[in-house]
Amino acid sequence: MPARARPTARQVRLGVELRKLRDAAGMTAREVAGLLGTNSAQMSQIEAGNAGVSEERLRRLAAHCACADKELIDALAVMVTDRTRGWWEEFQGVLPPVFLDLSELEHHASFRRDVEILHVPGLLQTEDYARAVFSYMPPELPKGELEARVAHRMGRRAIFEGAAPVEYEAVIHEAALRIRVGDRRASRAQLHQILALSDGEGVTVRVVPFDTDGFAGAGSAMVYAGGPVPRLDTVVRDAPHGTAFIDAESQLDRFRALFRKLEAASLDPRKSRDFIHRMTKEL
Repeated sequence: MPARARPTARQVRLGVELRKLRDAAGMTAREVAGLLGTNSAQMSQIEAGNAGVSEERLRRLAAHCACADKELIDALAVMVTDRTRGWWEEFQGVLPPVFLDLSELEHHASFRRDVEILHVPGLLQTEDYARAVFSYMPPELPKGELEARVAHRMGRRAIFEGAAPVEYEAVIHEAALRIRVGDRRASRAQLHQILALSDGEGVTVRVVPFDTDGFAGAGSAMVYAGGPVPRLDTVVRDAPHGTAFIDAESQLDRFRALFRKLEAASLDPRKSRDFIHRMTKEL
């Protein structure tokens, strides 16, 4: 099987999980390759996400590595056999790959949690808000790419607007609601959009007001996407030189605890909606 030109984040994650199985069993790539009837070079390509693996080989690997976690192996088998070509594929070659990786992650998520301090979460943004965000950073984007980014961001709402909506919860600091990314009219429309979406089934919005005591979580922005089993959860964070997809179990535990802490510092959903409604009156 030829190597992939660029594996997706999902394909890389599958390879990482296969490597974890092998490491937990204390086996080398050469040893596992021999058991699977391949070679160590091909095994390295599989673990890097650069080459695929069959479900039969996956289950043989799990057996040889003495992995008894049936739910995990079944979930990995779905990743191995999945051939989904989602709506985001239309942006292939138009937008940076990370945009497509995020859409694919969201499509397969069992739930989604967002924390935002300075911007409204992407899934809740209006077109005007998203366009203002993408227009701000230099160098200026060509009009075609700018509009493609906006269209892609709007398309991502499919996860809670489709036939089987994903449970979504956002914790948003008051700063993100008050900063005028656009003008006053656009800010008012953005708040109304949040109210409308949070009135729908499966969408929960919580606000952390400025006057909350003991809030030291200004650097806590995150996207938390639930996997089919907790081990396959993923955290996405902005990094200095791009976007980081985090999957180490200790880090996942840390971000789960952090989200619970932020959630506890926020207003409940009803009070949050009342809070946002009052803000619309101020504009």
